[in-house]
Amino acid sequence: MLTHELSRIAGQLAPGATAVVDMTRLSGGASQETWAFRAVGGSAVDVGLILRRAPGGWRQADGAAGLETEAAVIRAAGAGGVPVPEVIHVLAPEDGVGRGFITRRVEGETIARKILRDAEFAQARTFLAEQCGGILAHIAKVDVAALPPLRLSPARQQLDDLLRRWRGMNLHKPVFELAFRWLAERCPPDPAQPVLVHGDFRNGNLIIGPDGVRAVLDWEIAHLGDPMEDLAWICVNSWRFGALDKPAGGFGSREQLFAGYEKAGGRKVDPQQVRFWEALGSLRWGIACTGMIDTFRSGLDAGVERAMIARRASETEIDLLNLIAPRA
Repeated sequence: MLTHELSRIAGQLAPGATAVVDMTRLSGGASQETWAFRAVGGSAVDVGLILRRAPGGWRQADGAAGLETEAAVIRAAGAGGVPVPEVIHVLAPEDGVGRGFITRRVEGETIARKILRDAEFAQARTFLAEQCGGILAHIAKVDVAALPPLRLSPARQQLDDLLRRWRGMNLHKPVFELAFRWLAERCPPDPAQPVLVHGDFRNGNLIIGPDGVRAVLDWEIAHLGDPMEDLAWICVNSWRFGALDKPAGGFGSREQLFAGYEKAGGRKVDPQQVRFWEALGSLRWGIACTGMIDTFRSGLDAGVERAMIARRASETEIDLLNLIAPRA
């Protein structure tokens, strides 16, 4: 079905293309489908492409910008110097494929285990933290006027929204309650000039090669807010994938990350403000993990991925205690 429909617009995806081949559903992506394929035409045209789409009947995730908006954000970020895949085509109703967009394929690795352990990436690991800081500075400097309408999501609003969500789940975890109290006492003021925030900048959403970061993926929850949020999210313990002594993505230090951010023109980093956002991110991830078991049980998504992620809620309790009540 997808092959047939996309072949009808092959010429729009690559000049001279007459068909698409090798449609392959990629793993990962808890909220959207991702497909790899090639647009071909004779012996001269062979272009690797990626389709990101929402399948029919899928309910858009809370806080998601929407796929058409996501495509526009990617284009604006690319124009601002952020490494992103080139958006080739935004799906229209007449395409018959659903909602989504198509980008040029960027070669590289996204699997954290390989990036953090394989010899191929050994040299890249020495500078990835600083490079990520620089990329985050460029994200924060994207011209807001060039962006599509995005929700404003400062710290207090996020904390209040998360608390309402947690109360609605009618569950009880003492560490989560302690974290909510700690966060409420340290919530930073709304930023005077909100900037573009990626919202999910971490291992798994970065295409990396031996030369470093080649593209930033998954702009689904991009919004306007505090740039310290992005700096903190990549430091959340769940995204270190076992490299606990390297807070920045499992490949570097916070100091390297912050230095890269400031060197690229980002504002002076406040480590305590980043700590707040790191704790809020850990709590948000813990609550998300806790809620995934209900999605699995409901049958809306019976994939084993959600059931496995649900088990990780206990890990975030330890992470939160280390952040809000560190041992001397």
